[in-house]
Amino acid sequence: MTATDVVTAVLVPLGALFTLIGTIGLVRFPTLLNRMHAATKPDTVGLLLIITGAAFQLPDVRSAAPMFLAAMFQFVTVPVLAQTVGRVSYSRGMVDSERLVVDELEEAVRTTRDDD
Repeated sequence: MTATDVVTAVLVPLGALFTLIGTIGLVRFPTLLNRMHAATKPDTVGLLLIITGAAFQLPDVRSAAPMFLAAMFQFVTVPVLAQTVGRVSYSRGMVDSERLVVDELEEAVRTTRDDD
């Protein structure tokens, strides 16, 4: 067993564990915002670990470039999507405001509604 095999044997199951934890959080958390956090953060880290572990098995860096592009695309799009979905759900009243500790969007949404 080579060093790259050991790295792959550690990173791929660790990535799968992160993804499993995110999935469990998605099912168990009570609110929309908690579920979005569970669906985005651990799954993104899990994907990066799995891609990195798989990249160690490739013969050269050029072969791994598309995998790293997919990981970077994930890192760029998922936080933007989560923020957008969270803001839209908040503005439509789908967020339980009793569970929020700090409500930084209340004034911004109120100002937007007053402008319309």
